[in-house]
Amino acid sequence: MRNQPMLTALLALAVACVCGRGNANAADLKIIANPSVSASSLSSDELKGVFLATKTSLGDGSHVEPVLEKGGPVHESFLKTYLGKTDNALETYYRSLVFTGKGSMPKTVAGDADVVEYVAKTKGAIGYVGSGANIAGVKTLEVK
Repeated sequence: MRNQPMLTALLALAVACVCGRGNANAADLKIIANPSVSASSLSSDELKGVFLATKTSLGDGSHVEPVLEKGGPVHESFLKTYLGKTDNALETYYRSLVFTGKGSMPKTVAGDADVVEYVAKTKGAIGYVGSGANIAGVKTLEVK
């Protein structure tokens, strides 16, 4: 087989592409909101503030309520890209807010479909999903 090295290289590339999908990045994420949120975009600082419970409204006055995924590559990518925290660090952060009476634990759901469902039916809800998620009933927000 004269093409064996080429076949091996192509197979390795295919495996890397398929297996590498576990590591999502910002391009693999969509920030979604309930249609009651009038904003069409928000800054990364606003997004961080919403998910760290330091903001309850956007610059346009829209009330917002974050919803998080319980785990997985989309969740990990969101935390790394927009919050600069690990899952454990975020959990500790929220627990300290609860302990000091400065906040409460955010809504947490199992995955993309649950995030979309919750955001669609909850006024002011904002969440994140993978780029391939079906987002019927919600709107996408651009992060600037």
